[in-house]
Amino acid sequence: MTTTRPVQVHFDDLDAMGLLHNSRYALLVERAVSAFWTEIGWHFDPAVSRFKDVFMAVKEFKITYHMPIMGAGEVQVEFWMEKLGNTSGVYGFRVLSADGSVVHADGHRVNVNLDPATFRPTPFSQETRDAAQVLLPTG
Repeated sequence: MTTTRPVQVHFDDLDAMGLLHNSRYALLVERAVSAFWTEIGWHFDPAVSRFKDVFMAVKEFKITYHMPIMGAGEVQVEFWMEKLGNTSGVYGFRVLSADGSVVHADGHRVNVNLDPATFRPTPFSQETRDAAQVLLPTG
């Protein structure tokens, strides 16, 4: 199942031509995914997070650019989970125009859950798995 979050492109995200700099697309995806998890109780601080799994790192980020984003303003990031493994999860995403009619970029991102003491991969907790179900394909 997919979900979509609005994100803002700011003036300082733009390159000298007034286009969204290629490195900022990853930031837009990060903002959208973080907003989803924050809305359901995830927090960077383990003392206040609803989830035990708070230390995650991006292992891989692949993006294909289709149409530049020109200027500041709102865009949409649509995302879903393609797979949730033992210690890692794969997000698929599309960066869309504000009205959803233009696909600016798409790709995938792999996150790895880390043990806070060793920073080595560790299995996701059941609570994280349960919460992620709404992002996984049905059937």
